[in-house]
Amino acid sequence: MRFSVLSLIGHAPHPLTGRLPAPADRFAEVVETAVAAERLGFDAYAVGERHAGPFLSSSPSVVLGALAARTSRIRLLTGVTVVAILDPVRVAEDYATLSQLARGRLELVVGKGAEAGHFDLFGLDEARQWDLQAEKYALLRRLWSEEHVDWSGEFRPPLKDVTTVPRPYGGVPRIWHGSATSRNSPELAAQHGDPLFTANAVQPRAAYAELIAHYRERFAAYGHDPAQARVAAGSGGLLLADSERAAIARYKDLYEAKVAQTFRPDLAGKAGYNTPFRTIEDAIANGPQLIGSPQQVIDKILGYHAVYGHDLQSISVDGFGLEHGEQLETLQRFAEEVAPVVRREAPSTLWEEPAGGNGAAGGGH
Repeated sequence: MRFSVLSLIGHAPHPLTGRLPAPADRFAEVVETAVAAERLGFDAYAVGERHAGPFLSSSPSVVLGALAARTSRIRLLTGVTVVAILDPVRVAEDYATLSQLARGRLELVVGKGAEAGHFDLFGLDEARQWDLQAEKYALLRRLWSEEHVDWSGEFRPPLKDVTTVPRPYGGVPRIWHGSATSRNSPELAAQHGDPLFTANAVQPRAAYAELIAHYRERFAAYGHDPAQARVAAGSGGLLLADSERAAIARYKDLYEAKVAQTFRPDLAGKAGYNTPFRTIEDAIANGPQLIGSPQQVIDKILGYHAVYGHDLQSISVDGFGLEHGEQLETLQRFAEEVAPVVRREAPSTLWEEPAGGNGAAGGGH
């Protein structure tokens, strides 16, 4: 198993105290967390993309550029790049530049995004979201894998003899497809022979398992080697303590206040937005959240691995309102007490190839 740390760069008032850090301080925390993650042996650090709500992640390429300057080994991921609302030419240019700055340590996770409303912000029809995603992703692949591209489509002006610059460092970066609630992303990933990144953040395990099973079935149906069907999984956040009882005592009020703070009544009943695990006890027993003792977290990750067969586990430590020092302590404890056991019990060959040597889009799986 490989491990990644994800930040959506949330910027909401603390759910219990109401404290809200300055944006510059919040960005500084993200940079320092990535530096710590590299020092602690994590394999990757990911920055999300949100264009509405209490987040500061509207420009992930800029943030990842800062991380590239402060790190040397850790891979840099997006989580997710919202290709459906962006110009693929701009995506190709921005992330190829980042690929060069990071000397091939960049990988994209693409998706249509989980924030309701960003299609309106960019003047796009949300009803066409999957058409937008499919067309724009196909163009991005061509722009990175070909030169002198001629192209025409529905959602942007035609291109004639276009070669985007710079070219990505060492070949086209691996591209994952973020998957949360629909078969569309697993289908698109399978069609192109790309890896799948399941959100595994809000819904019960069975919902994500069904999408992963569809991906693996369709991956083979499209003629790809089933052994090359890589899967990664997110989580609903990480809270570690010496025991389950200690975790409940320490985090119950914080967890449940955060759930209440993030509840969206306008999206009630819509899969993938409001967590059904509203108490910490329910989250520990049934949810994707990694809460409890190190052994409980080990058991939950391995339980997901038994169902998902995933190579990469993503964790987040800044989503509940922990002070930054406690976030770093949690990362260190995970790196020392959880990661070694899971790596041993669920080994993976992901990222054994040299950085920057991924070949064609989605290649090097």
